[in-house]
Amino acid sequence: MSRKKIVAGNWKMNKTLQEAEALVKEVLSSETPGDVVKIFFPPFPYINSVSNLIYDYQNGFHCGAQNCHYNDSGAFTGEVSAKAAASVGARYVLIGHSERRIMHKEGPEFLKLKISRCLENNLVPVYCIGEMLPGREANKHFGIVERQLEEVMFNFSVDDVRKIVVAYEPVWAIGTGKTASPEEAGEMHSFIRNRIAHHYNEEIANAISILYGGSCNAQNAKALFATKDIDGGLIGGASLQASDFVSIINSF
Repeated sequence: MSRKKIVAGNWKMNKTLQEAEALVKEVLSSETPGDVVKIFFPPFPYINSVSNLIYDYQNGFHCGAQNCHYNDSGAFTGEVSAKAAASVGARYVLIGHSERRIMHKEGPEFLKLKISRCLENNLVPVYCIGEMLPGREANKHFGIVERQLEEVMFNFSVDDVRKIVVAYEPVWAIGTGKTASPEEAGEMHSFIRNRIAHHYNEEIANAISILYGGSCNAQNAKALFATKDIDGGLIGGASLQASDFVSIINSF
């Protein structure tokens, strides 16, 4: 089965509304392949504006939310539900990004609930997994990633799990300028796909897109995307510059 090629830009806490709109317009006006799914993950206040800008484009552009709460509503000041994100045009949601895991202490029970809320609201969860530097240096990175799969993703049915996108982010490479080599990244991506096949089956494993999310940029994207089992990238800093983001999209 052919997997979706995906390039997603996680803007994190960057850009004003005016800057966000200018960036999106520049990307939309550039030539990009129609067979690549292209996702903007702006800060929450801009989701509706970004969604409206891409509404008329039939070239695989979508908007997503960087997080969601595990409840549909309630007294949770400062939080945003999956239902609310969907109502303003989000189609994807990042779940379990390393910054959320580290800074907000998000554990597997919360992440399972968040994925459930996404699926209930027809949102595609992009489930982020990956090891920190001590785990990599201690050669425990495969065990860490396997546990993150087992604790969260492997709790879902065959029908639900095929709707999830996985993003492998070696935490030691996020925002540091360091990048896993194509060989290192490819090794982990193959491991992830093999574990999915072992838990479910080969058909499911070959249907799920697995993105690389560790300082992927315009210079290294082509080599990474040419690697077996890497289906695209979750892009951080390089997604804040339209020319870089377009270059990455065109790297397949």
